[in-house]
Amino acid sequence: MSEQVGGRRPLIVGIGGTIRAGSTTETALICSLRTAEAMGAETRLFGGDFLAKLPIFDPRPCDPTPEQLELVEAVRQADGVIIGSPGYHGSISGVVKNALDTLEITAKDASPYFHGKPVGAVVTAYGWQATGSTLNALRGIIHAMRGWPTPFGAALNSTAGLFDETGACRDPKDAWALQTVAEQVMEFARMRVR
Repeated sequence: MSEQVGGRRPLIVGIGGTIRAGSTTETALICSLRTAEAMGAETRLFGGDFLAKLPIFDPRPCDPTPEQLELVEAVRQADGVIIGSPGYHGSISGVVKNALDTLEITAKDASPYFHGKPVGAVVTAYGWQATGSTLNALRGIIHAMRGWPTPFGAALNSTAGLFDETGACRDPKDAWALQTVAEQVMEFARMRVR
């Protein structure tokens, strides 16, 4: 169903992945974004290739790079965000954290960071312990950045291989989890604007 928000299609921004092309995390994030698109959203992915080009965030006053500005402007315009991170040593990856740190550029905005936006969390990790701790860490960061974490977060155990060669989930439970995150982001994005 294509439903407009405030007279336009809602914009859902996806941030995440790893610097490895076609990573499990980026594939999971793309699955969630496809659900949002099927529900009528415009989507924008800031995947691993993009994240690898972001400089390490420097909080000292300086001119942002074009990549930093591109990410910041997309998040400013977004009606909702989905963040995907691999679980690295029990927490989110450095490239995802750096992207989130880059949003400090919005600190003096009227609506800084993720203020008032629904934010979905997608985590992939090699084992259940890392999925749980990484999901908790990511949800804590979303709270700290004034976002509204969706009630459901997708935590996927990648030990058995999550996706087939087309990028589809092998396990229907994983497909459901990624779909649910996107559905909740869309639901809250519509309520936020109305």
